[in-house]
Amino acid sequence: MARTDTQQTVVVTGAGAGIGRATAAMFAARGARVALLARGRAGLDAAAAEVRQAGGQALPIVTDMAEPDQVEEAARRVEEELGPVDIWVNNAFTAAFGRFTDLSPEEFLQATRSTYLGYVHGTRAALNRMLPRDRGTVVQVGSALAYRGVPLQSAYCGAKHAIQGFTESVRCELLHDKSQVRITMVQMPAVNTPQFTWLRTHLPRHAQPVPPIYQPEIAARAVLRAADHPRRREYWVGASTVATLLANAVVPGLLDRYLARTGFDSQQTDAFAPTGGDGNLFEPADETEEFGAHGVFDSQAHAVSAQQWASRHHLGKAVAAAGLTGAGYALLRRHAAP
Repeated sequence: MARTDTQQTVVVTGAGAGIGRATAAMFAARGARVALLARGRAGLDAAAAEVRQAGGQALPIVTDMAEPDQVEEAARRVEEELGPVDIWVNNAFTAAFGRFTDLSPEEFLQATRSTYLGYVHGTRAALNRMLPRDRGTVVQVGSALAYRGVPLQSAYCGAKHAIQGFTESVRCELLHDKSQVRITMVQMPAVNTPQFTWLRTHLPRHAQPVPPIYQPEIAARAVLRAADHPRRREYWVGASTVATLLANAVVPGLLDRYLARTGFDSQQTDAFAPTGGDGNLFEPADETEEFGAHGVFDSQAHAVSAQQWASRHHLGKAVAAAGLTGAGYALLRRHAAP
């Protein structure tokens, strides 16, 4: 189990906004020393201020996770200035929304480098330091989309699937070596983060997460729980994640047809003006302006998750799984029927 005292040194990537920012603040609230890695200076500085206000020590480091040399240098600085890394949270990503055929090879490559290879570089930097000490935890912030691809997000889904396979491979190697270093993954639902305002998009309308939407603090609490209990191989957050993954395991073909019918409209909204410009794919959107942890969907987002509470207390897993599978199957049959 990871240490939960005030001597923890924690690295959070993608810490300038969204889940990463909320996670950094929660670690800080229990007195941790928090290294914040991200590309945008304004977002990093604002996140560092929140960490200090919450009672933690902050070390913001401008880092492009797609660049292994930058990641390694950031890890060196962390250990030099804050001490040995206890927990490394991989969370940073970039995305491009649109049909696969609308994405350029350059857009697809950049999303893959930042998201998938960013996790690879972060994990390598962490293990280079944790393995010689035979202690430490790596937490991969995943998604329901690590198992289930959806339309309009081929680059992101591909990267999350890759992270899932990569993490399983590394976990097996650690088990083989009987290492005390742990690696775990947290599969997230739709979360109200700024990404839907600043992502690169080819959509005619404003992008939105598929409801139900959860606040980033829900996700952050799950990350802390995973860090404290890393022997569990992964955590599923939100009833929608559970339902999606169970339905995908039981009736994947029906889920294909359901998403083909609903996945385009459910990921776009007329509530906000369409976003334009280049987004944050190649350059950070928060270099001179910070966006905070929350996106624009506060009025729709849930601040609590009954499923997360039940999972934490190990209540009713079999009943919940059976009920969600049955409900998901019925829903898919209704929507996928010709």
